[in-house]
Amino acid sequence: MTAKWEKTSGSQGVLTYEAPAEAFDKAVDAAFKDVVKTLNVPGFRKGKLPRPMFNKMYGEEALYQDALDILYRDTVQSAVEEAGFEPIALENIDVDGTLEKGKPVTFKVTFVVEPEAELGEYKGLEYEAVETTVTDEEVTAELDALQQQGAELAVKEGAVENGDTAVFDFAGFADGEQFEGGTAENYTLEIGSGQFIPGFEEQMVGMTAGEEKDVEVTFPEEYHADNLAGKPATFKVKLHEVKAKQVPELDDEFAKDIDESVSSLDELKAKIRERLEAAKKQEADGTMRDQLVEQATANATIDVPAVLVEQEVDRMVQEFGTRVSSQGIDLNMYFELTGTSEDAMREEMKEQAEERVKARLVLKAIAEKEAIEVSDEDAEKELEEMSKLYNIAPDQLRTMLAPQGGIETLKGDLKFRKAIDILVENGKAK
Repeated sequence: MTAKWEKTSGSQGVLTYEAPAEAFDKAVDAAFKDVVKTLNVPGFRKGKLPRPMFNKMYGEEALYQDALDILYRDTVQSAVEEAGFEPIALENIDVDGTLEKGKPVTFKVTFVVEPEAELGEYKGLEYEAVETTVTDEEVTAELDALQQQGAELAVKEGAVENGDTAVFDFAGFADGEQFEGGTAENYTLEIGSGQFIPGFEEQMVGMTAGEEKDVEVTFPEEYHADNLAGKPATFKVKLHEVKAKQVPELDDEFAKDIDESVSSLDELKAKIRERLEAAKKQEADGTMRDQLVEQATANATIDVPAVLVEQEVDRMVQEFGTRVSSQGIDLNMYFELTGTSEDAMREEMKEQAEERVKARLVLKAIAEKEAIEVSDEDAEKELEEMSKLYNIAPDQLRTMLAPQGGIETLKGDLKFRKAIDILVENGKAK
């Protein structure tokens, strides 16, 4: 078989190859065996009609289209490998000349292929530097958050204040009638959290344990229960208990409770500052890299075929499905809860998908121009780093990566990362 690949545009080309006559003849025989199983011919059981009788009744040419399908399926992969290119999608199949048993068949197959990006400027690009200094106020805010996490609720004397937790009974009435779902006993609510109907929590401020009160509110117009939407209502409230947060003191003991590796509050503050600085630097590095890739992509010329965008959308939908499934819901449930659809999601994703495809093609072109290579040793080292980061054994990681292309995909990712490193090394902060 002689196969020839000729590019006709940035993202299409034609593969021409000749399948031998004997291969076509075998395909015709295979087509007959498939077709004869489906024929109902008086005097013959299914699958038992002799070939000469079939040819006389239908003509052997009736098998040629099925034979072509079989022949193409059996030969195209070898032709692609011989021509040395990677197709993305099939566009069209043509057969050159007239089909005839005992003669070779010439296929002309149009494939969509990955286009090459025509690079523009990608060195010396400018980016907006992000501030990475950690302020005393940010450290204090982090300490305050840790204090709140360590706070405990304790029964208090006196009136309800914002931020307190109230334990109470309530019963709701509208039009003088008690309505369904508006009654509870020993209900616990943080006052000021905004969980109840507007005005309810505000009227509980100032109440004391044992006190009873009528709370007058109006349901919002958009309330989910139609029979209550926009209506005034009265809630008969009986307060049982008021609890207040007891926040731990900011001292050395607090610091040791939070982090056993420190012995003082000052050490905890220093550790918090170090962690916040590391997070800011990582975020700043990611922002810088994104800016440089966006600029290099904008400077390049790329003809992106629609099929590549659709494939990227497929990946994005799959990624989103994985994220929501980690929260215990599947995509169908998500669409029901949000009132959206997969078609609407795919449409929204198209623009971002196209940008992702362009960026990938630009990084691939940079890697080729800069002759970036990634060795097996580089990939193994990355696998070890991933193993430590995710606490997963290297062999288990290999198994997990196998459906996505395994080590070769990992090497491709490393190549892209090295291409971005070149943008960074040659980039300039504004």
